[in-house]
Amino acid sequence: MKTAISLEGRLLQEADRTARQMGISRSRLFSLALENYLRKRRNKEILDQLNEVYAEDPGPEERRIVAEMKRRFHATIRDTW
Repeated sequence: MKTAISLEGRLLQEADRTARQMGISRSRLFSLALENYLRKRRNKEILDQLNEVYAEDPGPEERRIVAEMKRRFHATIRDTW
């Protein structure tokens, strides 16, 4: 799909030079750059969400479940050896 965008002259010159060096069109360079930017942004959003979830202290129920899981794990190891 065609679209029109405005860029600073310096940025456009650098994009043209880079596209030539890579042997690709300017449009392909912009597509690759945008794909990369969007992928990094999605990854950062996911990381931020995970950090938010794991930053919270576990509640009493979660602590009880984890303690029970650890107890069962240790019992399994003891029984195996």
